[in-house]
Amino acid sequence: MSPVTFRAGCPDCRGSFELAAGALRLVIGATSRTTFYAFTCPDCGISVRKPAGERIVELLTGGGVKTLRLHSTV
Repeated sequence: MSPVTFRAGCPDCRGSFELAAGALRLVIGATSRTTFYAFTCPDCGISVRKPAGERIVELLTGGGVKTLRLHSTV
């Protein structure tokens, strides 16, 4: 089985590249505003954070991306 890669882009330098699952982090919060994925751009080194809808969450978790689940304390 070949390693899973994901296509991503940097909003800062506009680079387009493929990242291995280990280069991404998924954070799942209580709302869509607190659910996102993050990575460091391999071209310019900036930290990138993008929103993750249901489909993105499915793809990233299915591809082995490490996930952090945020719990709200109400």
